[in-house]
Amino acid sequence: MILLIDAGNTRIKWRLCAGDAVRGEGALAHESADDLAAVLAHHPAIRRVVGVNVAGAALAARIETHAAAAGLQPEWITASAARCGVRNGYDDPACLGADRWAALIGARQLHPHACLVVTSGTATTVDLLDGDGHFSGGLILPGVDLMRRALSTRTAQLPFTEGRFAETPRNTADAIHSGCLHAQAGAVERMFARIAAAPRACCLLGGGGADSFAGLLGIPLRRVDNLVLHGLAVMAQAPAASSPP
Repeated sequence: MILLIDAGNTRIKWRLCAGDAVRGEGALAHESADDLAAVLAHHPAIRRVVGVNVAGAALAARIETHAAAAGLQPEWITASAARCGVRNGYDDPACLGADRWAALIGARQLHPHACLVVTSGTATTVDLLDGDGHFSGGLILPGVDLMRRALSTRTAQLPFTEGRFAETPRNTADAIHSGCLHAQAGAVERMFARIAAAPRACCLLGGGGADSFAGLLGIPLRRVDNLVLHGLAVMAQAPAASSPP
């Protein structure tokens, strides 16, 4: 059994896999990272821990401590030039975020055609993957809540309040909320235009903030939760020698 870990900016998502079967999964706030000890204790059949971490060295160390208590050493995935059918077109492949890399590999396995890989959380990432498995680049922008908070903290008269989406907002709260959703949807649609003519092109959309603007998108769309964990499963089960596409 393998414990997969996606240590993101605000949460730690985990999944237990035995071959292709999912045996359990969950999500923890950073302050509850010690609860991973219970997951490991309740599943003594875990033989590997494979993960990505974009939350910093301190959180990685906490996870490693709990894994070590179970006799395990986490295998932290980092981006490379090529793996599992995906070629990395970043100027320096190693500088691509490990979570984005895992999501791209998961996307390639789920949809082996041109796709736009979008994950919306604290930040929103929008990555282009062509039909041959070449990642040509992508965007990083603030997520919906981070955009809203930026307006409230960096301006004198724009509060952080709940609003509703409206095509033509007529109050400030709705104007902020609608503007942030339009910004997310607009970035996604502009990037999708680059692959729209490709056969079976599709946007794979995931993340905690995805539902807030998914309904605004006028492009072929597939909602996929935990794409990073899916990619980690693909990498964990692939022979090391198969890293190049």
